[in-house]
Amino acid sequence: MAGRTDTYDLGGLRLTSGEGRRLELEVSAEPLQLGGERYEVAPDPVSVRVDVSRTTGDGYALRLAFVARLVGPCMRCLSQAAPQFEVQAREFDQPGTGEELESPYLRDGVLDVRAWVRDALALAVPAQVLCRPDCAGLCPVCGADLNEAGPDHEHPSEPDPRWAKLSELRLD
Repeated sequence: MAGRTDTYDLGGLRLTSGEGRRLELEVSAEPLQLGGERYEVAPDPVSVRVDVSRTTGDGYALRLAFVARLVGPCMRCLSQAAPQFEVQAREFDQPGTGEELESPYLRDGVLDVRAWVRDALALAVPAQVLCRPDCAGLCPVCGADLNEAGPDHEHPSEPDPRWAKLSELRLD
């Protein structure tokens, strides 16, 4: 049974150098803002797996894995989208060795799992959230959903007004 938590005190594990544990946690997930749209994270809470290994000194090597869906509008056709993402992330924390080896999610032995889940998911999301990979989007002329309109959807092309004078030209 996974415990519901947004933070986890790693000091309570009492790991020695080289020792490790696997944690199964339930973490509440914040909605993401992408392209001016709000996307809910499902399921809420998200089931995550955190592998914790103690390094020499007071350091930790951490791995995060979870599966989540983003629920919100498709960026092409505006219909409901719910793509699923398998997320894996790693962090390393070795205090006293410089900022590049200190995790922003670990402070005083307490791991901020919620913030790590949010950031890892945001990095896993592609540039466009789509309802399906082959989404055709909206018609630029009438705004119809091209996924439903089908391949026969077309509009007669209007003549280009820049060429209008050429239609008056008579070559006799």
